[in-house]
Amino acid sequence: MSEKKAFERLPGCVVPKNYTLRLKPDLKAFTFEGQEQITLDIKSATKTVKLNSAEIDITTVSFAGSGQPGQSCSRFYASEEETVTLTFPNELQVGTGSLSLTFTGVLNDKMKGFYRSKYFSPEGEERYAAVTQFEATDARRAFPCWDEPAVKSTFDVTLVVPKDRVALSNMPVKSETVESDGLRSVCYERTPIMSTYLLAFVVGEYDYVEDTDSDGVKVRVYTPVGKAQQGEFALQVAVKTLPFYNNYFNIAYPLPKIDLIAIADFAAGAMENWGLVTYRETALLVDPTNSSSAARQWVALVVGHELAHQWFGNLVTMEWWTHLWLNEGFASWIEYLCVDHCFPEYDIWTQFASSDFTHALNEDALANSHPIEVPVGHPDEVDEIFDAISYSKGAAVIRMLHDYIGDEDFRKGMNAYLTKHKYSNTFTEDLWEALGNASGKPVAKIMSSWTKQMGFPVLQVSEKKNGTTRELTITQAKFCADGSKPEGNPQWMVPISVSTSSSPTESVHRFVLDEEKAVVTINDVKESDWVKLNMGAVGFYRTQYTPDMLLALIPGIKDQSMPPRDRLGLQNDLSALATAGAASTVDFMKVAMAFETETNYTAWSDLSSNLSGLSLLIQYTDYHDSFKAYLRKLFGPVTQRLGWDPKEGEGHLDAMLRSLVIGRMGRAGDEAIIDEAKKRFAAHCDGTQAMPADLRTPVYTTVLCNGDEAEFDAMLKLFKAADLHEEKVRLMRSLGAVRGEALIKRTLEFAMSEDVRSQDTVFVIAGVTGSRLGRDLAWGFLKERWTELHDRYKGGFLLSRLIKSTTEKFISDEKATEIEEFFKSHPAPAADRTIRQSLENIRLNKSQLERDGDGMRKYLTEL
Repeated sequence: MSEKKAFERLPGCVVPKNYTLRLKPDLKAFTFEGQEQITLDIKSATKTVKLNSAEIDITTVSFAGSGQPGQSCSRFYASEEETVTLTFPNELQVGTGSLSLTFTGVLNDKMKGFYRSKYFSPEGEERYAAVTQFEATDARRAFPCWDEPAVKSTFDVTLVVPKDRVALSNMPVKSETVESDGLRSVCYERTPIMSTYLLAFVVGEYDYVEDTDSDGVKVRVYTPVGKAQQGEFALQVAVKTLPFYNNYFNIAYPLPKIDLIAIADFAAGAMENWGLVTYRETALLVDPTNSSSAARQWVALVVGHELAHQWFGNLVTMEWWTHLWLNEGFASWIEYLCVDHCFPEYDIWTQFASSDFTHALNEDALANSHPIEVPVGHPDEVDEIFDAISYSKGAAVIRMLHDYIGDEDFRKGMNAYLTKHKYSNTFTEDLWEALGNASGKPVAKIMSSWTKQMGFPVLQVSEKKNGTTRELTITQAKFCADGSKPEGNPQWMVPISVSTSSSPTESVHRFVLDEEKAVVTINDVKESDWVKLNMGAVGFYRTQYTPDMLLALIPGIKDQSMPPRDRLGLQNDLSALATAGAASTVDFMKVAMAFETETNYTAWSDLSSNLSGLSLLIQYTDYHDSFKAYLRKLFGPVTQRLGWDPKEGEGHLDAMLRSLVIGRMGRAGDEAIIDEAKKRFAAHCDGTQAMPADLRTPVYTTVLCNGDEAEFDAMLKLFKAADLHEEKVRLMRSLGAVRGEALIKRTLEFAMSEDVRSQDTVFVIAGVTGSRLGRDLAWGFLKERWTELHDRYKGGFLLSRLIKSTTEKFISDEKATEIEEFFKSHPAPAADRTIRQSLENIRLNKSQLERDGDGMRKYLTEL
C-alpha cells in the first residue's frame, strides 16, 4: 500500500474576503476562460501568496494594494500539492489588497471540478452541459482559490453563456446583459460567507417545476427538457422539508431561493451546494408510472439529506475534513427524521436500523476501520473518508445521543450551536458543548469515547432470576470481526435501555455503562418474561446473550410481540457473532427460520442481506443447492401470502417486500416463480402487459439467472428503448445475474461501452460479482483494464467502490495474496483502506467457512 503523503495547509498570512468571478465555458471545445478579482486581507507582510490551483493555466496576475504600487509576479506550480505560489518583487503590506487573475481551464470528463455532462435533446442530438462538483477539493479545478473549508468568503459570480441555455448559480440572478456572438452575461447576487466547496454553476438545457414553501422560499426542481413532471415528487418533498428544518432548528433558511437540479453525469448521489443542489437523475426524478416504491423513497431521503446540509454544513461548516462526520453523520441522521415526518407510512426508522446502523457496525468491526474523527491531510485522504463510518456510524451515534438526552434538549442545543457558529467553522467539541449545556448531561465525556476511538463494544449479558427480580451482569469488550482480543482494553460510555416481553416498547431501565462490568437489578419482571438490551436498536453496540436468554427471546420473533427493530437487531447481532466465531453459523440459520411468519419489510430485508453474505461462502461448497432449498423454505410462506399482484389496502412497504421476496425466490431456483417471471417478462417485452415498476428488478434478475442469450439480448433491447434513467439503471444492475462465461464477459464489456455512463460503470461491473464465476471474471477484468479504470476514477470514491466490489467476496489466502501483490505494483492511494478491508474480509470469509462448514453441511442436508 502507498505511504501517506506529506501535507501542509495553506499559510494564513493572506486570506480572501470576496471573489468576483467571471467564467465563460465553451460547450463545444470543452474549455473555459476565467477572470477573478480577489479582495484580500493581508494579515502579515509577505512577498508570497500561496493558493490552490489544479489543471488551471493562469495567464496573467496582478496585485494592487491600498497605498501600494501595482505589482506583477512570478508563478510556481506544485502539481502534487495542487497549489500555485505567487512571488512578488516587493512585500505586500498588512491591510486590504486586490489580486486579479485571468486563466483558462478544461471542462473535463471526470465528474469533478468544472466538468462536462453529456445529454441528448428530445430529438436525440448529443449535447453537453457545463456543471460543477467541488467537494471535497475540486473548486481549485475551476478557479484559483483558497480551497479549504475554514477559509470562507463571499462570491460575486458572473457566467457568460449561450443565450439559449439555462445558467444557474447559488444565488438569484441580479442582472443579465446581451453579449456578442449569441452569448449573454448572467450576473448573480452576492453569496453569504461560505466555503469554496459549496459554490456551484450549471449551464445547460432544462425544464423546471416550482413552488413556494410556507416560509416564502422559492423552490425549483430542474429536470431534463420534456420531463418536468418527473420533478413534481421531489418538489413536494422539498416544500415540506425546508419548513420542517426551519421549525426544528428554529433558524430560517438564509437564502431567498433553492434549486434542485438533475445532472446526467454525476459521481455521487447528490451535492448540497448552497442554494443550488445537484443530484444524479435517479436521486431526484420520479416518473409517476415507471418509478418504483424504493426509488421514490430514495428520492425523499436524498432530498431530506441535502436540504439538512443547508443549515448543518453550509451555514455552519466543519473546520477541516477531520470533522467531516459533523456534516455527513448529522445529515444522514436527520434525513430520516424528516422523511418520518413527511411519510410516516415508510416506517423509515426501522429501515435506518438496516441501511445505516447495522451497515456501520459491520464496517466498524474490521481491524481496518477508522475513528469517526480521523486526521486528514492530503486530498487523496479526504476522498477516502466519505464512507460508512463518517455517514452511517456518524448518524447512528447522533441517534444514540438524541435518544439519551431527549428531543427537547437536543433541539435546544442544536439551535444554540447553529446560532453561535453561523457563517463560521466548528470542531466536534463545539457541538458537544452546546448539547451538554442544553441537557445538563456529560455529552462530551460520553461522545468522545465514540468519535475518537475506533470500533464499538459487544455487551455480554447473563441473568439471575429471583422471583420478580432480575439481576443482569453486563460486561463490555471491543467487538472484533475476527473474534480476536484487542490490544489494551478500550472502553466506551454506553447508554443502555432494557425492555421486557411485558414492556417491549417502553424501557424498564436506563443507565450508562461507564466501566467494564456492571450488575444491574430490575424489579417487577415476570418470571416468564424475556429481557432484552438495546430497545429499538438505538445503542451502537452488539449484544451477546447466554444460550438460555437467547432461547427465551425466540418466541418474541415468532409471534412478533417483540418490535420489528428489536427482532432485526437480535438477528443481526447473531449473524455478526457467527462471523466472528463467537456463535455458531448453524444457530444463526436456525434462528433465521423463526422469521418464517415475519411481516415487516425491513426485518426481511436485513435477514436477506445476511443470508446473501452466507450464500457467497456456500457457493464454494458442494451443498449450495441445499442452501437454496433452505431459502425457498424460509421465504416461501411470505411469497405465497403476498402473491404477485397488489391487494386492496396494501401500501409502500408491501410493494417493497413483494419485490424482495420474489427476487430471492427466483435466484433460489423456485420453479413456479421462474415460470411466472418468464411469462411476465415476455408480456412486458412484446407490449402485451407492461410490468409495474416494483416487479421489474426481481423479474429481470430471475429471468437472467435462469435464462440464456435470448433473455440477455431482450434486456439490452429494453435498455436501448428506456428513456427514464432509473429504468436503465435497473436493467444495467440486473445484467450481472447472468450465468455462463460468455454472457458475463459481454456484461463486463457492456459496462465500458458508450452506452453506459461513467457514473454507472462501477455498478454494472459489481453486478456480476454475485456468482463465483462472475467474481473471478470481474477481478480479471479489473486487472486487465486497470489503467483505463484508474485514470477514469482516480481520487474519487467510485474507485474505492469498484475495488471493494471486485475483491472482498473471495475466500482463499491465495486470492488475498494475489490482490495484495497487484495493488503493491498498481497503487491506488485513495483506496488504500478499502483494499486493506477487502483483504480482511476475504480472510474472515475463509475462517467462517473452515470453522462452520461441516456443521452447515450437516444442518442443510438434513433439513
